[in-house]
Amino acid sequence: MLYYIIDYFTRRHAVVKQIKLRQAGGSVSATLPKEMVDRLHLHSGDQVYIVETEAGLLLTPYDPVFEQALAVYERGSKKYRNALRELAGREGEE
Repeated sequence: MLYYIIDYFTRRHAVVKQIKLRQAGGSVSATLPKEMVDRLHLHSGDQVYIVETEAGLLLTPYDPVFEQALAVYERGSKKYRNALRELAGREGEE
């Protein structure tokens, strides 16, 4: 069964599909429906991340740790913009 819901936060439609978990050796696996794989341009062997959130599980191609590190960098680069510009201007002065 495939149906759509409206994401409360983004007001966009979200596709919902029920899948069954299966035992695979010592792990449990889930098979993504072909229509979702095609729509999201996923391929066998692609690396994705599963993130546990308050709302449930999020499957994403983005590394959440990298995203957090990038956000910290962006905040720091804004806060210390002048000092970084000064240091960049000193390249090759040694």
